[in-house]
Amino acid sequence: MPNVLMHGAAPALLAVLLAACSPRAAPSGGGGPAPVGYVAVRPEPVALTAELSGRTSAYLVSEVRPQVSGVVQARLFQEGSLVRAGQPLYRIDPATYRASADSAAAGLAQARAAYTTARLKADRYKELVAINAVSKQDNDDAQAAAQQASANIQAQQASVEQARINLGYTRVLAPISGRIGKSSVTPGALVTAGQPVALATVQSLDKIYVDVTQSSADLLKLRRDMAAGTVGTPATAQVKLILEDGSTYPTPGVLAFSDITVDPGTGSVGLRAVFPNPDGALLPGMYVRAVLTRGVATTAILVPQAAVSRDAKGAATVFVAGPDNKAHLRQLALGQTVGDKWLVTGGLQPGERVIVEGLQNIRPEAAVKPVLIAAKR
Repeated sequence: MPNVLMHGAAPALLAVLLAACSPRAAPSGGGGPAPVGYVAVRPEPVALTAELSGRTSAYLVSEVRPQVSGVVQARLFQEGSLVRAGQPLYRIDPATYRASADSAAAGLAQARAAYTTARLKADRYKELVAINAVSKQDNDDAQAAAQQASANIQAQQASVEQARINLGYTRVLAPISGRIGKSSVTPGALVTAGQPVALATVQSLDKIYVDVTQSSADLLKLRRDMAAGTVGTPATAQVKLILEDGSTYPTPGVLAFSDITVDPGTGSVGLRAVFPNPDGALLPGMYVRAVLTRGVATTAILVPQAAVSRDAKGAATVFVAGPDNKAHLRQLALGQTVGDKWLVTGGLQPGERVIVEGLQNIRPEAAVKPVLIAAKR
């Protein structure tokens, strides 16, 4: 009896083992279209910006140099302080220049006295020649001497003025208002007129320049796009500034001018912007990045950055839900970033459905169930 039971159970056991070794059947519903979220791209005006690296420089810079030679008697300012235009900075020994001024004044007095004598003599000879009491030659000589004495007064007056100016130059004044740097000389140093080394430098920092460079090729492309009508003129010339630590300077600046010469070494054109600097936060020589509005793309197409991936060759791609509700892989040409989106310069047409959500569940040419993201939200 047991043998009969065992023989009857063998086929059933074999069927169970074969079922366990065979592949599992796919779960019901697993082969349906994958649900994906999409955005419909449409043309819109977009401001085109350029982020350019540059350096800050002082709005006004004046190197203080002596205009007369002599020994520095005193430094009259504190290094690093704010100075006003016309404020005395140094005092040079004035003794020799004061003596020159006194000598020039004495020479002027002598010239005036000589002129008085010559003028009186000329007046007398003018009367005497009329009655033939003196010769015409003597009268001519007297008149010429008077004119020469008058000219000598003017020469002596110029000497007095020159001496007075040189005496004034012994007080070295601040040419502009601003912050003054360190002094290159100390009291007791001998300085000379027009020396190459500045005594100190004054910089006006109420405003500050930001000098950046732009590729001439980019400039030519922008002009071509403007001529074609695809890019319009920006409505503002304001410039944003990004500081070395990544923070944004709170006050925008204004683009002052664009250079008219291309640097042959770098192939770039210089640009200069002016920024207000009331608190002195910007210092000359800082590395910054300026964000300029280059123009307005009138019919720009934007796609979210989350929708864009790169293929093995580094080309930008997106999945587009086609009219057949299949995911088509599309290669794009991208421009700059605009917030959290890419500016598309080629590869998409207005109205196409770019897949943004559910990308991990699809493959090229796979059936999808597209749902408009805006509608879902």
